[in-house]
Amino acid sequence: MAHRWKNDLTDNDVTPEHVFLNRRQLVAGAAVGVALAGIGIGTQAKAAGLEPNSWDDITTYNNFYEFGTGKDDPVKYADRLTTSPWSVTIDGLVDRPGAYPFQQIMEKMTIEERIYRFRCVEAWSMVVPWNGFELADLLELAGVQSRAKYVAFETVLRRDEMPGTRFPVLDWPYVEGLRMDEAMHPLTMMATGIYGRDIPNQNGAPLRLVVPWKYGFKSIKSVVRITLMEDEPPTSWNKANPREYGFYSNVNPNVDHPRWSQATERRIGGGLFAPKIDTLMFNGYEEEVSGMYDGMDLTKFI
Repeated sequence: MAHRWKNDLTDNDVTPEHVFLNRRQLVAGAAVGVALAGIGIGTQAKAAGLEPNSWDDITTYNNFYEFGTGKDDPVKYADRLTTSPWSVTIDGLVDRPGAYPFQQIMEKMTIEERIYRFRCVEAWSMVVPWNGFELADLLELAGVQSRAKYVAFETVLRRDEMPGTRFPVLDWPYVEGLRMDEAMHPLTMMATGIYGRDIPNQNGAPLRLVVPWKYGFKSIKSVVRITLMEDEPPTSWNKANPREYGFYSNVNPNVDHPRWSQATERRIGGGLFAPKIDTLMFNGYEEEVSGMYDGMDLTKFI
């Protein structure tokens, strides 16, 4: 069931129509009100503004280490990745395990557009207008069993197409995970596009996770496997350096990374001399998600 997350915006919160249409390069006649129907943001997020970054910002400044560790490596090399045909294996504690072709998934999903903050643990940020569907709808398609407590994700691994995997930067393939309540939360989505266009390879084509209140490395790209399980799954950066990267990795300006501050962020596209901006708790989505972490010690980098 789409549109679980109700929009609380008014007309005053919407990017002016001429800016909206120019930014997204939408087909003529697309209505801003319809395009934003699925968007909802908390009070803190609205106060800071959500004007999206440009297409060039979003698609040329990326972390996708399977194509290299430089920010421009993904846009240089990701065109080698074959994204059609594509399927996602959903297995583990589900009623209907199997390989789900991407096209069949798309036929069953309701695509929404949502403008989300994107905050990297490296202390830079963007605002991205994603197109996609709620992860909960995909999991329900496979049939979630009651014993499932966690959801594990895996990125495609094709060494001949992904030159960065020739180096042991991480233990390939890239893997990530969420707790079940996080996975089923209305904010959690599987993105299939940006600005109304198919998502580019360097941004995780054809299907990537987006969890806007967590640091960006949790939003795993080019997903080929989703596994539901009882136990907490391993995650790539936590395996690589558990002291610096926790399983939850919620955006928290009050808890520094062991090697740098998380109190502020640099907004991509702001120019060389643009001032840093304050980072918001849970990346501005505190009202929507903080209840999931009641009783947890949020003074630690977890």
